[in-house]
Amino acid sequence: MEEKYKAKHADAPTIVSEPDKAWDLKARTKAFALQCIKLVEALPNSDTGRVIGKQILRSSTSVGANYRAASLAQSKASFIAKLSIVLEEADECCYWLALIVESKLMSREKVNDLYDEAVEPTKIFAASRIKAKSNGN
Repeated sequence: MEEKYKAKHADAPTIVSEPDKAWDLKARTKAFALQCIKLVEALPNSDTGRVIGKQILRSSTSVGANYRAASLAQSKASFIAKLSIVLEEADECCYWLALIVESKLMSREKVNDLYDEAVEPTKIFAASRIKAKSNGN
């Protein structure tokens, strides 16, 4: 799945050059936010489109920003707390993307790949949080 994602988004811009550690989640979360920005720009200019668009902009950009903060955490407790925020925001992205389809603001075909990309990090962050909580206890 990660190789499929990397190949599909090989042209995604990157500002920092960090070692490729089995696909860098910092780059992946940033690429996800950029894709969400493009999706929001394509939403209808209606009250609903604007409200849901702002919500998905907030949650999708928060995933990467908070993941970066988690990676710099000073303690295990801080890491787990910040990772919990990342997980909440990633799950919220899934919610807003599903609403876009279910409210018929956009077709499932236009949103499906982005929804799948929201689900994958949610699973990764959930598993990471469980592992971090269980390490050392």
